[in-house]
Amino acid sequence: MINLLYVDDEPGLLEIGRLFLQKDSDINVDTAESAEIALESMKTMSYDAIVSDYQMPGMDGLAFLKAVRSSGDSIPFIIFTGKGREEVVIEALNQGADFYLQKGGERDHSLPNSCIRSDRRCGSGRMISHLPRVRSVSGRSFRMLPI
Repeated sequence: MINLLYVDDEPGLLEIGRLFLQKDSDINVDTAESAEIALESMKTMSYDAIVSDYQMPGMDGLAFLKAVRSSGDSIPFIIFTGKGREEVVIEALNQGADFYLQKGGERDHSLPNSCIRSDRRCGSGRMISHLPRVRSVSGRSFRMLPI
């Protein structure tokens, strides 16, 4: 079972994403409407990967990523950003994100075809066996989202 934490400030998108990702019975998806709520959830729950929106009020996806990495957690982290946000993707990868998803991207520009992998992360081996599967399932599912 893969335990995924999906963070986005849009409740409708969270629900649609959760339903699509959980179509595969091997994935359990917890959702959080803010990075602050996600950090609290991470204190009591164990996750195999995080998918986080970039643009959120309060703590954005990059600040959330920095908080996760500064705590020493090497959990696979996928940033979810809009089209034309290359500077966000570069910054996310520099901060330790493992992949990115592009909202509303063309099929060949979504996961898994256009994922950018950071070779510096996932060194703990804790979730490395799940990472290709999370990437594949999340890419397949998010490509179907009406965003």
